[in-house]
Amino acid sequence: MTPAASTGQSDVASFGVGYEVAEPHVLSSPLVFSSPHSGRAYPPGFLAASQLELAQLRRSEDAFVDDLFADCLKVGAPMIRALFPRAYLDLNREPYELDPRMFEGRLPPHANTRSIRVAGGLGTIARVVGHGQEIYRERLPIGEGLARIEALYKPYHARLGALVERAELAFGFALLVDCHSMPSAPLAAQNGAGFGREPAQPTRKADFVLGDRHGASCAPAFVEAVESELRSLGFTVARNKPYAGGYITEHYGAPSFNRHALQIEISRGLYMDERTVTPLSRFPEIRSALRRVVEALAAAAASRLPVCRDAAE
Repeated sequence: MTPAASTGQSDVASFGVGYEVAEPHVLSSPLVFSSPHSGRAYPPGFLAASQLELAQLRRSEDAFVDDLFADCLKVGAPMIRALFPRAYLDLNREPYELDPRMFEGRLPPHANTRSIRVAGGLGTIARVVGHGQEIYRERLPIGEGLARIEALYKPYHARLGALVERAELAFGFALLVDCHSMPSAPLAAQNGAGFGREPAQPTRKADFVLGDRHGASCAPAFVEAVESELRSLGFTVARNKPYAGGYITEHYGAPSFNRHALQIEISRGLYMDERTVTPLSRFPEIRSALRRVVEALAAAAASRLPVCRDAAE
């Protein structure tokens, strides 16, 4: 095993469970917020194994999204956020979407090696970032990849699932808000630079894209509440194009079972310098706008509580 691979193994242990949960003082809403791609702790072993500079790797982050949605606590909803970056491990994938070109050793028989995301280099452990830039200098031992999944991926989803279940038990239904950001330039011009939840395709610029898997993961009333509030604030909004939702939205969104999931994508150009990955002066303005969105969504959820509780009973 190479020194870089050995360091990578110790990197996994350094994260602990690899996530943090911020809880409200009083749990008073069925909303649950998840920020799976805003982690910004880059392990030394990972950086040593990569042929890219940190600045290049950081362009795949949903940088500062956890901060933008932090006011969810004020409406009585928790937030879970990853500490590690998505270039290290992507939580918005199936647990074993693995690219055999990346690894030394035999992949487990249950690995999904044929998904579109794997073909694009964007599996559970990404092969590329940005404009198709290869991350690693050499192949990774499969043991390291599996260690990341066991130590970081599975604990995150176990806790996220528990938060969703708690909300459903407490309020009769749960509404998961999956928080992301997207490059401000059209994806077609970036050759997939969005590190996307779906394959890149031409799209008009929008300030926000709401993904409900074309109505399959979330009740329309919740999507409409978010869209209406954003439009009232002067933002442009698209639905499901080019981001209809990834694994998280698909896995946790089941409206017929009282579980809803809505993905919100924010254009990075609204709040940060995408080249330097630093907040813009209007960052507080965007956070304030998102607080109003969160409040509108919480109100929409609250209006359904009696109906959902009666149905649950």
